[in-house]
Amino acid sequence: MHEGTRRAILAAFLANLGIAASKFLAFAVTGSASMLAEAIHSVADTGNQMLLFLGGRRSRRTPTPTHQFGFGPERYFWAFVVALVLFSLGSLFALVEGVDKLLNPHELESPIWAFAVLGLAIVLETLSLRTARREALPMRESGASWWQFIHTTKNAEIPVVLLEDTGALLGLAIALVGVTLAEVTGDPKWDAAGSLGIGLLLGVIAMVLATEMKSLLIGEAASPAAEDQIRDAIANGPEVRRIISLRTMHLGPDDVLVAAKLDLACDTVPALARAIDSVEARVRASVPTAKLIFVEPDVYRPPDPATQEATT
Repeated sequence: MHEGTRRAILAAFLANLGIAASKFLAFAVTGSASMLAEAIHSVADTGNQMLLFLGGRRSRRTPTPTHQFGFGPERYFWAFVVALVLFSLGSLFALVEGVDKLLNPHELESPIWAFAVLGLAIVLETLSLRTARREALPMRESGASWWQFIHTTKNAEIPVVLLEDTGALLGLAIALVGVTLAEVTGDPKWDAAGSLGIGLLLGVIAMVLATEMKSLLIGEAASPAAEDQIRDAIANGPEVRRIISLRTMHLGPDDVLVAAKLDLACDTVPALARAIDSVEARVRASVPTAKLIFVEPDVYRPPDPATQEATT
């Protein structure tokens, strides 16, 4: 796990820990459903950062006879668990609490506490989001939107922090609107509606996270840019006549498996061994994350036109 990723997770952890404590205090004073939903949301986020740290630590374990390719996917697994926690502890709880307060309205007490805590939480979440954005900038391709970055990055933690912090700020805005309307109109159902809005928001974010992490868990190829670098590195040698096929897969954010079938210009086994070593050295120099490289020598066979016509 990169140092920048650790800083982003730590900033989010400290912010959510402080925010959760202040929200529970505000709920105890005001009885606001929105504040309770937001407090549980912050508790879930705090636990999520701990899970991300756990995933980063476990992914560094050395390979074993049972897991011979190592434990890189642990980072994707624990990020997927984060999505489940966000949905269960965050979204479902907020929805249940909102429905309960709609059926059993409770007038807010000392709403000034709620406003003060929401203001503090907005400041802390903004600082956390700024840290996450700053650490993500070097990873984002030039011209790519933040959504494109979240959809294409192989990093397991930064998208989680970005979505959590963005969702937290939107949730705080919903809670602020709900508490304000409840106070102005004297109708506590607005507060309950705020809790329902927070629940729906967290549900959407959880589904987005789960979808992205599922794709990484199943196994995604290296980015097109990385694959182009690998192809160029392989072809940039006199021993390679042709790349017959190339497959890549991320075993972790910083661990790419490369499998290549190559037509090599070699007449002896020692020459073949040297050629493979040369190819592997060029690939690793060009793409350091390519840690596992398998090269299969083969003879290029042009496709049969008759077969091509039959399949078209």
